[in-house]
Amino acid sequence: MPVYEYICQDCGQKYDKFVRSSLAQVETICPKCGSSQAKKAFSVFGMRAVGSSASTATVSSGAACGPIG
Repeated sequence: MPVYEYICQDCGQKYDKFVRSSLAQVETICPKCGSSQAKKAFSVFGMRAVGSSASTATVSSGAACGPIG
C-alpha cells in the first residue's frame, strides 16, 4: 500500500494517508481542522541498493559531490 502525503489547503497541516489503490477515490480529512480541502504533496522515497557492494554504496545529491584533492 502506498502512503501519500497531503497538505491541507485551509490550515497548511501536512499529513500522510495509506491508500489501497492508486486508482481509488481518496477522501482526505485534515486531522487538525477537519477540512476536506487537501492537495497531494510532492514527496520523495528512499531506496536501498541490493548486491555485493550494497553495504558500501552511497547515493548523494550532486551538490555534495565534487572533485577530491
